[in-house]
Amino acid sequence: MIPAQNASAGEGAPPRFRLLSALSYCAPLTVNGVVLPFFPVWLAFHEFTDHEIGIILAVPMVARVLVAPIIAMYADRMKERADVLLWSGGLSLLTAVALCWTTNFWPVLIVFSMQGATFAPYLPVVESIVISGVRRWGLDYGSMRVWGSIAFIASTLIGGEMIGYWGGSMVLPVMIFGFVTTVLMAIYCPRIGPTRRRGTPVDIPAATGSSLRQPHLLVLFWGVAIQQSSHALLYAFASIYWHHLGFSGTEVGILWSAGVASEVMVFFVSKHLNRRFNAWTLIRIGCAVCICRWILFPMHWGFVGFFVLQCFHACSFAFVHTGVQRRIVATVQETQESSAQGAYFFYNGMFMGLMTLASGYIYAWLGLASFYVMALVAVVGMSLVFVAYYLQPQRLVSGGQTREAV
Repeated sequence: MIPAQNASAGEGAPPRFRLLSALSYCAPLTVNGVVLPFFPVWLAFHEFTDHEIGIILAVPMVARVLVAPIIAMYADRMKERADVLLWSGGLSLLTAVALCWTTNFWPVLIVFSMQGATFAPYLPVVESIVISGVRRWGLDYGSMRVWGSIAFIASTLIGGEMIGYWGGSMVLPVMIFGFVTTVLMAIYCPRIGPTRRRGTPVDIPAATGSSLRQPHLLVLFWGVAIQQSSHALLYAFASIYWHHLGFSGTEVGILWSAGVASEVMVFFVSKHLNRRFNAWTLIRIGCAVCICRWILFPMHWGFVGFFVLQCFHACSFAFVHTGVQRRIVATVQETQESSAQGAYFFYNGMFMGLMTLASGYIYAWLGLASFYVMALVAVVGMSLVFVAYYLQPQRLVSGGQTREAV
């Protein structure tokens, strides 16, 4: 559980807040459960080259990082942040439909990049709404976030099964269905008013943004973003590689689901983990496991071996993500919650986009040895996490304890 700050004893959460928040996570992660593992398969099905696949996957990430922080800051100044979700899901649905009409490089690149831009703010805004609930009413973050991961698993398994029967042509229909769910949940996502506690007078333009410029937080965002970008090669080429090894669509779906299922376990036991480890320890463990994961990945382990390696995602993503969310709660005021999530998303997207673009060339040049390059990238990210820890303003020069609570 991410600790609540100033939770109100006299004011309860809105009706069905937990349920609607969980479903709001399910919608975008249903889309991701199809797009992330199987859109590269759709591109390979239409005979795009490795370089073209790398470019098509990378450019939308750049579009996301340019759009998400701007919309997130705008959301902080709206009476209802959830209103952003309706246009985000609706426009993204239109781009998914448009992809059905083309299989050429430039049109696919343009339309998929537009999808990256329109869908960019959806998950960060949902995240900011849920984190506001954590702050105000002491709710358990993991118990809501976990259902998004479960939705990812379900969509990946169902998508893999459908692709096993009908091939890569099924990717777009499943993607369109996922975007329909984002529009529906945009309508029902919790409306909790502007940032800060409900019932408290809010001067929205008064937020200065100073807490977002704390050096240790920025360096932490950079380090985690670089570490997370080491997953780019996996996201871009793992499905294609596993298909080349002879794994069926269902088996590929199971492998992707194994990684997300491990996330689910982390969120389920997050209360126990957070009692035992502080946020920095979770992040450092995640970075270390990430390095080991990429060192081991190029070896041909068979289906069971790759299943185990995918379970390392519990640490390389879930530990790190949970730790960063705890640091955001401890560092950033609620009036800047969406802005903080947007900044986190920006740096993740920027480095992920650059690494995805590079991965097309690296994989074409080095093949599976490219994962050793990803291990080095994760080492750089982990090094910056250590720098961020020692930049905390509360730390004593003599190496004493910090006052951080999470």
